[in-house]
Amino acid sequence: MSLSVFPSASRVAAGTPAARDRAVDVARIVSLLVVMFGHCTFVLATVNSDGVKTGNLLAQVPHLQPLTWILQIMPLFFLAGAASAAYGLDSRSVGDRQPWGVWLLRRTQRLARPVFWYLAAWSLALAATRFFAGPTVAARMGEQCVALLWFIGVYIVILAFVPVLAHLRTRRGFALVVVGLLVAAALCDAARIHFDSMAWGMPNFVFVWLIPAAIGVAYARRRITPTAALAIAVGALALNVVVDAVGPYEVSLVVTGNEKLSNVTPPTVVLGLHCVWMSLAFVAAARQIGRWARRPRVWRWVAIGNGGAMTLYLWHIPAIVATIALLHVAGLDAYDPAQPYFWPLLALRAAAFAVVMTAMFVALLPAEHRRLPWWDDDVTATGVRAAAMGALLCAGGVAILVMAKMSLGAPLGWAGLVGFFAALAAARALGSAPADESDRMDALPVSGGYEEPLAHAASAES
Repeated sequence: MSLSVFPSASRVAAGTPAARDRAVDVARIVSLLVVMFGHCTFVLATVNSDGVKTGNLLAQVPHLQPLTWILQIMPLFFLAGAASAAYGLDSRSVGDRQPWGVWLLRRTQRLARPVFWYLAAWSLALAATRFFAGPTVAARMGEQCVALLWFIGVYIVILAFVPVLAHLRTRRGFALVVVGLLVAAALCDAARIHFDSMAWGMPNFVFVWLIPAAIGVAYARRRITPTAALAIAVGALALNVVVDAVGPYEVSLVVTGNEKLSNVTPPTVVLGLHCVWMSLAFVAAARQIGRWARRPRVWRWVAIGNGGAMTLYLWHIPAIVATIALLHVAGLDAYDPAQPYFWPLLALRAAAFAVVMTAMFVALLPAEHRRLPWWDDDVTATGVRAAAMGALLCAGGVAILVMAKMSLGAPLGWAGLVGFFAALAAARALGSAPADESDRMDALPVSGGYEEPLAHAASAES
């Protein structure tokens, strides 16, 4: 496969605004690559006489779990998204201001487009599996295919808070928000442990993941100096270690499959503190990262990756499954840390996955940038309709989170899927009606311009 399918460094540079904060884009693509190759590494799989046998490397080799304190890099994804949104809010003039619901829908249009394709493909695949292989096999497949879509739901809800965070003007204001979110997360943990019910921890999907978003907005508004960020990051890391050591928490910051008190499903205050120090560590290093990203060859691949970030995120699990299947046929399974040549086989899997994922990326990237009829049309709304539009989008985010956690192997998961589509369609329909000028509310500047030049440059030759 020729690399000519990707745009040249000069073409990418021509499509990149001079003032673009490239460090944010590096944070986004690096966090995504760590997630992808982390999943590829941690899964153990083979086929024996009993069928498919799967496991988790972190459960099999517990002394590797401290590595997740570096490999749990999703805070940077939320930070990058919030910072990009904050830059978008700053990039438009007062005359271009639009209500909150319209602002949120315009960002959701771009985010949800590849999700629609992904869900449509899996819905057809699950229907075919149910017909040819039976409901049991279809249910097992449905448990895995949408698990990672929790991020989409949480991300939509977190984006809804960015305009509110953008109104904060002082370092003290941002600090109070972060501390308040940590306290709220700790209280949810206490209730979850006391009542022995995961339901009490569910609000932490918002409380914890709002922390890197708040830091991302503060960074975009230049309310944190690199020196202060580094000092606070060190203190937060020390506190993080203490809380994890003295509390009833697990060491791992990712799913291992044998947790008693997961730090991620739902998130805990341990993950919240992790968000603080990792996000601030990025802020401390952002200038150096940005200078590095100005190298043409570096920026070319950062831009290409960001231009198809959702394609990479959504399809990397199917790519891992395809890679494992191909290696199994070749007799190169990596399924047991005690087996001969396990670590070289794991490295071989990572290399093969890179090839398979690249092929899928090239094939599927056009769908991420192909506008959908009606969904991608321009939207206008004001007043109550605009507010209802934003509320429906948040409800859609909650619905897809429910779907991801309950899976498409359960009726409630399918109900979440229907709710997601219904909420987003209703929000989009509200934007299709003529605006009511007599019912106008305070407006917010439209975003979207910040990300579009990069997306076009990265996809122009795909």
